[in-house]
Amino acid sequence: MSALSAVVADSATITRRNLIKVKRVPDLIVFATLSPIMFVLLFRYVFGGAIEVPGDVSYAEFLLPGIFAQTIVLGSTTTGASLAEDLQKGLIDRFRSLPMSRSAVLIGRTVADLGLNAISIFVMALTGLAVGWRINSSVPEAIGGFLVLLVFAYAISWLMAVVGLLVRTPEVVNNASFIVIFPLTFVANTFVPLESFPPVLQTFAEWNPVSAVVQAARDLFGNTVAGAPPPDAWSLQNPVAYTLLWTVGFLAVFVPLAVRLYSRTSTR
Repeated sequence: MSALSAVVADSATITRRNLIKVKRVPDLIVFATLSPIMFVLLFRYVFGGAIEVPGDVSYAEFLLPGIFAQTIVLGSTTTGASLAEDLQKGLIDRFRSLPMSRSAVLIGRTVADLGLNAISIFVMALTGLAVGWRINSSVPEAIGGFLVLLVFAYAISWLMAVVGLLVRTPEVVNNASFIVIFPLTFVANTFVPLESFPPVLQTFAEWNPVSAVVQAARDLFGNTVAGAPPPDAWSLQNPVAYTLLWTVGFLAVFVPLAVRLYSRTSTR
């Protein structure tokens, strides 16, 4: 068996192990789906009446791509928390003692969490359709919108894998992640138009990768104002390209870093 085939086979085995764990601990999938529904209903009906969206786009159509982006970023923290838990229990040491690829545990973990993110997006999409969200583009463009979200989520999972291998407990992973993730998801175009931001925050939000993911999803789902002038920032004029640049950058930095940390980190 070639080295690549071994990595694929080992990664598939670990992915299966993680998915079986989800099946045996249904609380994981329940809370992964209930949280998106809560966010959709909360922002749609509690805050929706107080937020004005320019043009003929409804707030539901403006909101859902932002909720998608926020949820996949928050969902990616599962990777770090799960790795920290496995380290704490000594499971990582057992994996390292087996004749398997060093990257298989990390690939299996991130792929399984990508599956959880896909389920969350599916549930959110159904909820969004129920509260007035609509896809106004072609089928290939809509598929592209979902793919952009999932590709970015996968890249963030590798960042969270590094966090999970560095800190001591799953609780610390969650706390440390939220300190970074909440500003990134709220100082962005996720819930309100950027025109309402103060100048300094507006500049940050325009170049925030989360804003690019949201803008890319809105463009691909057809949830933008027809004939509206393009955004001023290059990042939002070319949101798909900007998102892919960040995705490649995250993977190029954090995949090798995570593999190196996995090889060196000991049980706590």
